[in-house]
Amino acid sequence: MIDPGTTAFMILAASLVLLMTPGLAFFYGGLVGRKSVVTIMMQSFVSMGVTTILWVSVGYSLSFGDDIAGIIGNPTDFLFLNNIKPTDVYADAELGMPVFVFVAYQLMFAIITPALITGAFANRVTFKAYLLFLIAWLLFVYFPFVHMVWGGGFLADAGVLDFAGGIVVHAIAGMAALASVFVLGARRVDDPEPHNIPFVALGTGLLWFGWFGFNAGSALAVDSITGLAFINTQIAAAFAATTWMLLDWIKDKKPTLVGFCVGAVAGLATITPGAGFVSPQSAMLIGTLAAVVCYFAIIFRKKMNWDDALDVWGVHGVGGILGTIMVGVLATKSMNDAGADGLIEGGGEFFIKQVLAVAFAAVYAFIATILILKLIGLFTSVRVSDEVEQNGIDAGLHGEVAYIEDAKA
Repeated sequence: MIDPGTTAFMILAASLVLLMTPGLAFFYGGLVGRKSVVTIMMQSFVSMGVTTILWVSVGYSLSFGDDIAGIIGNPTDFLFLNNIKPTDVYADAELGMPVFVFVAYQLMFAIITPALITGAFANRVTFKAYLLFLIAWLLFVYFPFVHMVWGGGFLADAGVLDFAGGIVVHAIAGMAALASVFVLGARRVDDPEPHNIPFVALGTGLLWFGWFGFNAGSALAVDSITGLAFINTQIAAAFAATTWMLLDWIKDKKPTLVGFCVGAVAGLATITPGAGFVSPQSAMLIGTLAAVVCYFAIIFRKKMNWDDALDVWGVHGVGGILGTIMVGVLATKSMNDAGADGLIEGGGEFFIKQVLAVAFAAVYAFIATILILKLIGLFTSVRVSDEVEQNGIDAGLHGEVAYIEDAKA
């Protein structure tokens, strides 16, 4: 039976998650140089179109169709959303939402996940190569992990927990970002960044707001776990943002708005896998750890000269991995009966499962991304020419610029 309250809440949650992709576009658009704004915003927005087409044609079926070998769903079960009626209720719940609402909600996750990767290879990738990468990465990395973790695959059967995407979204996107940096190499042109801090703040606000749909909506209901995930999301973001600001203040003698914003996103990414499994007190710890660990991961990345332009690996990859491991440490059934007891509650076996699962995801996403980019490189140029990079990737690839004075120049 369809419950109007649950249905309305999940439609709202899906809308909030969709809003995160334009939010990401502004966040990344402010962090890059002024001649790269259109390109990186386009890479986020185009996912709203291409990913939707892929999802409704075969992606949902690959993710949530009948299990094949624990790795992927049957591609014909819901091909082009066949075999789904408007009156079909998701799962076996007595009261719930229409399956179509669940399809839409999961679609919004699929849209933003590959868009996260684009911050790593800013200023370097041709649009044709990005479109091919977007499609291939969804098919061979994202959809399989949705199935393995959320769609009844082998990780779900093993008892691995990922409330809203620590593995499925952030860990695999972050490791894919790092892999892309190794394949493409460093930027050749120094384009001063961030060029627009108000854009960064606007993007952060949209992401933070949308993240309540991302995490609280992952309860797939309106109940006590929804409230737990909601408050944990706010707590972790606030603790991480404030801690990051203080770290900046100590290191560089000045607190920065960009640092506060990046810290908030790190906290949001890190609480995602455990939002509905840990206590608010644990969320405070997770937010603080997110800032410290991700902050020093970025320092390490800079020392290694990895040109991850917008620190996707350091924020999303490290945050997603840390958050998944912390679920293995801090999860407690006293908060969520459907969860598990972590290491502190005596759940040593569960902790090991979480560590192994996120390690597997990280290695798989890293290797698969390298192979995908190498394969694309056999058919078309992946990296833009030196001339396009020098003169401005926005004008070179799209014939558009963000600022009129750049067009006149």
